[in-house]
Amino acid sequence: MDSLSWTVLTLMTDGLRSDIVSRSWISDTPDEVEHPTVPLGINQMAIPRAAILLSLATAALLIGSTVVVGYSVYVFVKENEDAFSVTDQDLLKDENNRWYWEVDLLFDTCDSRLGDWDWPEVLSEQDDVFLYPGELRCDWEHQGDGDRASVAVYNRGDQTLDIVLEITGGEVVFASEDDTVLTVNEIGVNETAIVEIQLNNAVTEHDIQIQASHLNVREAEVLLDVHIFEGSNPRDLHASDGDNLEVHYKVWDADTDQLLDEGDLIVTAGDDSNFIQGFGWSAIGLDIDGDRGLIPGIDTGTTHVTLLPPPIAYGNSDGHELQESWLRFELKVDRATI
Repeated sequence: MDSLSWTVLTLMTDGLRSDIVSRSWISDTPDEVEHPTVPLGINQMAIPRAAILLSLATAALLIGSTVVVGYSVYVFVKENEDAFSVTDQDLLKDENNRWYWEVDLLFDTCDSRLGDWDWPEVLSEQDDVFLYPGELRCDWEHQGDGDRASVAVYNRGDQTLDIVLEITGGEVVFASEDDTVLTVNEIGVNETAIVEIQLNNAVTEHDIQIQASHLNVREAEVLLDVHIFEGSNPRDLHASDGDNLEVHYKVWDADTDQLLDEGDLIVTAGDDSNFIQGFGWSAIGLDIDGDRGLIPGIDTGTTHVTLLPPPIAYGNSDGHELQESWLRFELKVDRATI
């Protein structure tokens, strides 16, 4: 190609390039105006900062709301605490400020716990809703490690009770749980729950206390003190809940000392539906040697005496001649079946 032709071609190419740049591909708006460059500061920092500020504001609002609600709840509870407490406790007390349940050991060895009351002259003629004038202290003569006794909880109020029993002082547990704490649920109105306690050491002399507290109002508490001492003739076997025993019994009216009945019976210690509630539980803790009374001419069984108030005697037998009577039972174990 000669020099003239190359010059013409160069001029044509430069003109076309100038035309393309000036028209920006058919756009009337310059490219930097139609597609502006996004500033680096907005793209990387402004949006995260806004999100952080919004999150902080939301968190502060939530914390403030929580504080306000919490304080309102605190004020409400504080203002009504006394009212709720009084209502609960009033339902559990009589007009003399006494809790509506009583606790005793079935042995006929009980007296005033603090020496602040005297036995009624006639037990069956008490007009009060309670069986005893106050809390009890009872003696328990044991016949060796593993001996047993029955503790009764009487509901004298007009509502069902859930009671927590706890033994303090050591050496004794609730036999069913092998523990010092036992919850007894739903003791019905004018009903009685009886539980078995077990001695875990052949102590010479020892004191324990049994607390009977309301499940939901723990300051509502009735106390039973038990003084334990060693008997003169320890035995190998001790009657417990479910054991079958052949016993000789005598029963008196506790007020008149009139002998009402005497005989021999086979009884299941503890819960025995064949007899009044207190009779089976009176057999708990009878003791006998390993011969079980099966060797002719040898008598190794022990005797003890229990006192049964009407709720665990004939109190629930409408029209029975002994419905209001307190009964004193003397039980002697002759044989313990295998």
